[in-house]
Amino acid sequence: MSVRFVGTYTPKMDDKGRLTLPAKFRDALAGGVMVTKGQDHSLSVYRAEEFDVIAEKIVEASRNDPEARAFQRYFFASTDEQRPDGQGRISLSADHRAYAGLTKECVVFGSFDHLEIWDAATWHEYQNQHEENFSAANSAALSAVL
Repeated sequence: MSVRFVGTYTPKMDDKGRLTLPAKFRDALAGGVMVTKGQDHSLSVYRAEEFDVIAEKIVEASRNDPEARAFQRYFFASTDEQRPDGQGRISLSADHRAYAGLTKECVVFGSFDHLEIWDAATWHEYQNQHEENFSAANSAALSAVL
């Protein structure tokens, strides 16, 4: 069964770098997650099974291509395997926290096949910058959907 991650949540990160994942997704994430650096200085959280599907596609890229090699190295080197504890918390590494600029106030939201973790202030700024694009929704990339 496929899991759909949607919605927005605002957990607080504790002083030890632990973040509680949304309760409604805990069962789906209980088997383990892969946390990696995402786009736009966010973190991406994948169920282990979904991560494996993506990883297979990434390693199919030609290693003769310097950009593909760089992406592969960066992606896998920046990935951390986590198993949520009994309270649904994962520990975010210092490197991940620095990359995403995370403070105590965080936003976790569903991106259908994975979760994204953002610093709350950064997420609000991103929303303000891109709200008009969403409202207009005239991108060629979306023509098949809208």
